[in-house]
Amino acid sequence: MHMRCAAVFITACLIVSHPGTSACAKVYIDINAPSATRVPIIIPPFQNTGSEPDTHKLSTGMASIISADLEFSGLFQIIDPKLLNEAHLRGVTRNEINWDSLSVVGAEAIVTGVFAISGNRINIEMRLFDAVQGRFIMGKKYSGTVPEYRRISHRFANEVFKELTGAPGMFETGIVFVMQTGGNKELYYCDYDGGNQRRLTTLNSLALSPCVSPDGSRVAFTSYRDGNPDLYVMNLAGGRIEKISSKKGINISPDFSPDGGKIALTLSPKDGNSEIFALDVQRRTLERITDHRATDVSPSWSPDGRQMAFVSSRSGNPQIFINTLADRSVRRVTFGRGNYNTSPAWSPRGDRIAYAGLIDGRFNIHTIAPDGSRYRQLTAGQGNNEDPSWSPDGRYITFSSNRTGRKEIYIMRADGTGQKKITVGSGDKTDPAWAPLPGN
Repeated sequence: MHMRCAAVFITACLIVSHPGTSACAKVYIDINAPSATRVPIIIPPFQNTGSEPDTHKLSTGMASIISADLEFSGLFQIIDPKLLNEAHLRGVTRNEINWDSLSVVGAEAIVTGVFAISGNRINIEMRLFDAVQGRFIMGKKYSGTVPEYRRISHRFANEVFKELTGAPGMFETGIVFVMQTGGNKELYYCDYDGGNQRRLTTLNSLALSPCVSPDGSRVAFTSYRDGNPDLYVMNLAGGRIEKISSKKGINISPDFSPDGGKIALTLSPKDGNSEIFALDVQRRTLERITDHRATDVSPSWSPDGRQMAFVSSRSGNPQIFINTLADRSVRRVTFGRGNYNTSPAWSPRGDRIAYAGLIDGRFNIHTIAPDGSRYRQLTAGQGNNEDPSWSPDGRYITFSSNRTGRKEIYIMRADGTGQKKITVGSGDKTDPAWAPLPGN
């Protein structure tokens, strides 16, 4: 069964405020501030204004998704609607909202919503208000199928995030990962928060190390389907899979270049030693990046495409190095903190490299600046934590951990806070790769 990312037919339009209440451009949260204050926001259950019953529990479901999105960002304090009398939460428009009750619970913003169901279709109106000034900020109308309510909720959470921070949200992104299925390992996909989990491949083999293209349309991965660890690319829209590298030996640990035109990968040339190459996806030509008697694996492009982080044993134990592609000069980045550091992932912002490091017998997620400064350990004391991957905006990290006894996929903020498990079901889950929304 393949995931088909066909166009989701959600239509949206702007709700225009009444005269005299129009919103002006204002950034409420400085996301770059070292200690940004969380904005207290309340999101009451949405109101069903249609004639059909809310059998899918959309009233609480949509409000809960938006609340969870904003809370995970670390920039919002979610106020429990149960603190207020239900009658005080029925207002949807500016003139209907009980502003005095909101001030009692300290709300500085409020999201309201109404919806109507007609068969398998749903129409939704959502609004964002400044609760301190009693001012309309923004509103949207959405129309889609009932199963698309999660996508619509994530989309409006993005709108709220952008309106109050000035930066785009990432709540419509997803994560591709590997899950043990019987004796095989297959690729799966889920929304960034774990919802809509579904299977991507049925190769009845071992699929490993997925990497999603910058435009979110393709995933590269290694599979043993034909006996050798070969490199494949799947088109996420249609599920078509194509083998693109089948060199004798390994074809592993792919990473798309920032423009999506090349894939860095690890091959074992004639001498059998692991080296880093760059494969032109269209021309199928190879460019050798490393040439050393030591083992070189796990490449990760810098966001400007000029450098490449990788793992090498050239100093003894595996450590993180950086190759400057213009002159092939190599420098070591990790020193003195763990004698086994692997799986580098360069942040889309360019300022940090996340990796898995072994300290005191356990792997944990760490970050470090490309010049080796500003080291930070993000996980500790909870099993083995591996396979870091950055969100497209560089503000969050996904990783795998066996802290519950089984390997699951987790997400956290880039400073290590907000760690939470997002996957469910049997089978170990590893190798998460954060996927941008296709077309972005």
